[in-house]
Formats: sequence, structure tokens, C-alpha cells
Amino acid sequence: MERLEKIEKLRERAQVSYDEAKEALEVANGDLLDALIYLEEQGKVKPPSGDGYFRSQADEEKEEEGNYEREESKKQRGRGFEEALESFWDFICAIVTKLNQTHFQIETKTGTAFSMPLTVLVVLAIFLPGFTLPALIIGFFLGYFLDYRFKFIDSDKS
Repeated sequence: MERLEKIEKLRERAQVSYDEAKEALEVANGDLLDALIYLEEQGKVKPPSGDGYFRSQADEEKEEEGNYEREESKKQRGRGFEEALESFWDFICAIVTKLNQTHFQIETKTGTAFSMPLTVLVVLAIFLPGFTLPALIIGFFLGYFLDYRFKFIDSDKS
């Protein structure tokens, strides 16, 4: 790093004049850290608080800006989660509505013998699978021999 660049860097860090930065670098033989310590000893630079950790005002502004951006990011994520949850709920409601509109029917030659919304059949299959699934399988086999027909009817189209 050139001497002029070091002087400019020291001026930015220590907030001192060009002459003070030049003098400090001469005393420190071109070492930036030693020059900064020299300026602190002269009382021209306030020593850093917090066990020797040095922070400039620009660093504090960047940190505050970063905190603001993190908060905004959290809000965006929160909104994204809320929107995802809302769209999931809308999807579930649409499925339940469609299941309620669709009926499972058993028909004979004379007419409809049995009809129920598909929602009821799905709930029974979920909570009582040991009863529902064998009953459906037996019904399909018996329906073939007893001339039953099984249908799924959409009540919107009928």
C-alpha cells in the first residue's frame, strides 16, 4: 500500500487532518495500527470502548441498516408463510367442497339403492379402514353377481 493511501485510510479511520495522519505514520514507520495507537495516546482519537474493539460510526450505521433489513426479511418470510398457509387452507376447502358435491351411489335395475357424499366414504375409510375397505371389496364382488352398479355422481353436472 502506498504512503498516500495509508494516510487517507488513517484519516478516514481516525477522523484527523492530513498533517496529523502524516505525522502519526512517520512516527510509526508506516504501520497503520501503530499510527492509530499513537493518535490515541496523543488524545486526538478516542480509544475504542469494549475491550479494544474499534468500531466507526459507519460500521454502526451499517449494522443498524442490516438489522432493519433482517426485520424486513422476517416480515416477508412471515407473510410468505401466512400466504402459503392460506393457500393450503383454500386448497383443502376446495377438495372438501368437491367431495361433498360428488356422491357414491349403488344402483339396481329399479333405481338408486344407496347414495352418500364421497366425504363420508373418505372419512370412514380413514377412521374405520378395517370395516370400510372390506365392505367395499365384498360389495364390488357381490355387485357383479347381484347386478348392482356402483357410480360416482357429480351433483354439479346432474
